[in-house]
Parts: sequence; structure tokens; C-alpha cells
Amino acid sequence: MSEASTRPILLSAFDMPTPVHQSPGLWRHPEDRSTEYTDIDYWVRLARTLEQGGFHNLFFADVLGQYDVYRGNADEAVRGGVQFPLLDPTVLVPALAQATTRLGFGVTASTGYEHPYLLARRLSTLDHVTRGRLAWNIVTSYQDSAARNLGLGRQLGHDARYDRAEEYLEVLYRLWEGTFDDGAVRRNREAGVYTDPAGVHGAGHDGEAFTVPGPALVEPSPQSTPLLFQAGASSRGQRFAARHAEAIFLIGHTPEVVAQWVRTIREQVAAAGRDPRGVKILAGVTVVADRTDEAARARLESYRPYVDVAAALALFAGWTGVDLSTADPDAPLTHAVTDANQSALAAFTKLDARARWTPRRLAEFVGIGGRGPVITGSGVTVADELERWVAEADVDGFNVISAVRPADTESFVRRVSPELFRRGLLEPATAGATLRETFIGAGPTLPADHHGAGFRHARV
Repeated sequence: MSEASTRPILLSAFDMPTPVHQSPGLWRHPEDRSTEYTDIDYWVRLARTLEQGGFHNLFFADVLGQYDVYRGNADEAVRGGVQFPLLDPTVLVPALAQATTRLGFGVTASTGYEHPYLLARRLSTLDHVTRGRLAWNIVTSYQDSAARNLGLGRQLGHDARYDRAEEYLEVLYRLWEGTFDDGAVRRNREAGVYTDPAGVHGAGHDGEAFTVPGPALVEPSPQSTPLLFQAGASSRGQRFAARHAEAIFLIGHTPEVVAQWVRTIREQVAAAGRDPRGVKILAGVTVVADRTDEAARARLESYRPYVDVAAALALFAGWTGVDLSTADPDAPLTHAVTDANQSALAAFTKLDARARWTPRRLAEFVGIGGRGPVITGSGVTVADELERWVAEADVDGFNVISAVRPADTESFVRRVSPELFRRGLLEPATAGATLRETFIGAGPTLPADHHGAGFRHARV
């Protein structure tokens, strides 16, 4: 194996507080407990299981609307529990942080529908209460249904959303990095000075979309700026990530597909004057593990009768803006440019010339694990495959998806984690470390070569 395949990997769990995250229909499986998603004990147990298994992060997806493209309405998604009903994942984080000591928490929040001044306050608060174990997954959103419910006729175009996000991040850097000088928060009882006014600065931002004259409300948290995740694999998303992201989440069904994105992203990160190895790239994978390969394959086969085909096509339509309800189920898919999630569509129609995707095959594929690969086998077999992905796709780790929740996570921790530990491929986070220290291996705050670091005031 190459050096890339033997370095320790990063493990993140990809989940969502909803009946169906990525596998429509499997909430009906006898071992699935995802219908308990409204019970905080469900999430506390999951967080403790992940920490026991050496996971570094619990990554929460989020959307702000319904999947209503398929057949022109949301009926199939609602019927099938596809990311609806859905809790606000940020509310869960304090309880999960209290129940753990090393696990990080990635929360998704959109630059499209909330003022950055408010988001800065909430994420800083979460970074404080988690003792620096917070990541923000930066998304620009892709659902017209969300835009309508938040007072807009429809969402902005794909690239325009990233242009808005650039200004959004500038406001946040001014608040998180530029408000407080080092030493401004003194807590000096004798002098009666909690914060030195001379060390506090307003954002002073007057831009096209936002006006924020004043300072952040929250004093600097352990990371100041939470660890920055980003998941866009479109060309515009990659340029955005090269400037801002510290960890990037990609989903492609083969290492070859993901490797194309990884090469481009690392080149763009270097062109932006940043260390390309300082940005960590995680691939999305669904893992079905058991005692033996045969038992794992039997487990996977037990999932297939529960796949909800119509709900899977509703999920795909929501991702891509493409309604396949009237398409020939056995005709090859062709690529179309939409203003929705472009990388989701490209993964099936452009990036793997050997694959022949039809609506029928796509629905069966999406039904277990969404649009990523399904890795099946014993702990040894799964560990071998994860090593192959690291070597061939040049990824730094994985966002692990459960089809049957949380049974697949529990099986991973029981079967795969011990094998990764044995090989020296998994190192638990250090108690007391920030999530940035765990992921990047440097200090708790933004590195000097990051764009956001340029917004810091001269240090006292």
C-alpha cells in the first residue's frame, strides 16, 4: 500500500434528524429505529457509540424545504418520510456535547436564507458549549420550496448563490475574526473591566446583500471560526471551496469519480495559496458490515425488499431538479444543467463513462445509501475497501452513512472500527482538542494561509 493508504483516516458519521436520510423505505426494516428521531436519548446513544468507535465527527445534514419536484408535488416524499418531518439539528448539539468528550459536531446552515449576523451568534454559542468541537457545513441550498417558504419566489441561480455566499463569508470573518483583539476580554474584577472597549471593532460591512456595522455579540469561542466544511463538487462550488473550506465532503459512486474531483480541488487550493494537504477531503460511503462477508451480503439483501422506489425518485428529483416520473424507466439518463444540486446529477450522467444509468437502476441505487457506494463485508473486507478508496481517490477519510439506522453504525463500530484500530488507520480524537485540531492537526484557529485569517485585527 502507498503512504496515502496507511495514514490515519478521519471518520465522520453522516446523519439527519428525520425518518429517511439517504435510504428511502428502510425506516420500515425491523432493525431500524429512525422513527425515534424526536427522542434525544436516540441521539445521545448514537453519539456515545460513535465516540466509542473512534469517530471524529457527527455530521448533520439539513434542508429547509420539501422535495416537491417529482410529479410536481411533495406527496411521495411526505408519504415516504424523505427528509420530512425534520428537526433543527443545531438544537440537538448541546445535549450531545454534554454526553461526549471527543466527538465533534458538524451542522449544516445555508447562506441563502438567514442573516449572517444571526448565524454568527448561534454558531459561536455552539462552539463555546461544545468546547470547540463545532464545524459549519456551508451550503447555498438547492430547493425552490425553501425559497418560497422564506418569502422568495424561487431560489437564486446556482452560481449567483455562490456569489452571495462569498459576501456572507466576508461578513462572518469580520465578526468572528475581526471583532475582538487578543486580550480584549479581560475579566478583570479589580479594575471592573470585563472587555476593553478599545479592543472591540465593528464589522463595518456595507455590501450588496448585507449591512453589518457593529461587532459580534459573542466573545471569541475556542476556534473563533468553527471548522469550515463544504460539500459542493460543481466547478463553482470547487472554486468556493478552494478559498474557504477546511474539510470537503464529496459523494461519488466509484473512487475514479471522486478522484477527478479531488485532483481538481487540490490544484485549486494550491492556486489559492493554501496547503492542499491542509484541506481534508471526505468521501461519502454507506457501510453494511457483519461477522463474515456472507452474513453482510445477506444483511444487504434483507434491505432490498424495503426500498421505496417512488420515494427514491422523489429524493433524486429534489437533489437535481429533474423529474423522472414520465421518463422511460429503462432509457439511459442524459445530462441536463439545472439550478439545483449539479454534482448530484453529474455523478450519474457525466462522470463515469462505463456506467449506464436508467431511471429504474437509479431508483434501486438511491434506495440504499443515496448516491454513494455501498461497501459490504466483514470488518476486514470493509477496512480493505476503505484503504483502497484512500489510495485510489486520495481522500483523507469518510462520511459514513447508515442505511438501517442506527444498526449499520453499531455494526461498523463493532466490526470495522476494531480492524481499523488494529491496522493503525484510526486514531481517536484527543479529549480537550478542538475539532480543527482533530481534523487539520494544527492549532485551534484558522491557519495563516486561510482567506478568513486576513480579517484579523493587529494583535495586542
